[in-house]
Amino acid sequence: MNKDADPVTPLLELRNVSKRFGGLRAVREVSFTMGAGEIVFVIGPNGAGKTTVFNLVSGFFHPDEGSILFQGKDVSKLAPHLSARLGIGRTFQIVKPLANLTVLQNVMLGAFMHTGSTQTAEAEATKVLAFLQMSHLKDFSASGLPLAALKRLEIARALATKPKLILLDEVVSGLTTNEALALAELIKRLPEWGVSVVGGVEHVMQVVMKIADRVIVLDHGAKIAEGIPSEVVKNPEVIEAYLGAKYKELVG
Repeated sequence: MNKDADPVTPLLELRNVSKRFGGLRAVREVSFTMGAGEIVFVIGPNGAGKTTVFNLVSGFFHPDEGSILFQGKDVSKLAPHLSARLGIGRTFQIVKPLANLTVLQNVMLGAFMHTGSTQTAEAEATKVLAFLQMSHLKDFSASGLPLAALKRLEIARALATKPKLILLDEVVSGLTTNEALALAELIKRLPEWGVSVVGGVEHVMQVVMKIADRVIVLDHGAKIAEGIPSEVVKNPEVIEAYLGAKYKELVG
């Protein structure tokens, strides 16, 4: 739990947020709040609006309607670098590290957001890599890493910016079940670092069920359900729109 957070003011709040791209309404009046120390997953099928929500929160897009508040401050129109300085970190679906740098150097770039000292940046990056169980890879070129390590490197670069909130966009996509669950165990510990989590996934429900405090379900850009994972997977509308017949058997 983030000890410096106001216990009353939500860490993140979306108020009736909408976003259009031409004739497509990608996000439709989405509202939710989350507190410090929470792990919240936004789930939904491909095209549901998950990445658009992440882009809105992190400043890559700005809402056409509604507002986004971070620690009570309206960040709806902030640029991405200003959002990052406030404490909003994020990862991307397509991992693109600087391939000509080592793993350590990639993570140090994130640490330079808050320091001009190479020594301090290296110390911070080293701590992050140790937490993500990547110390043995620190001197490897980022270009030669397997996908599971690249996913961890993406998180490491974001963590090095010392975020209060991290947005993990499809962070376990493409991983084996064992790799996804191993990464989930580390994500579950992020609140120990004072970092709250909003994760987005399409199909990896094992991770959601294992670590999410709450789940928000999007379909065609609109929120259709919200609650604890065990309740959401029993919601008939969620089963119909997203989970499918196999989950009817799973939840009885």
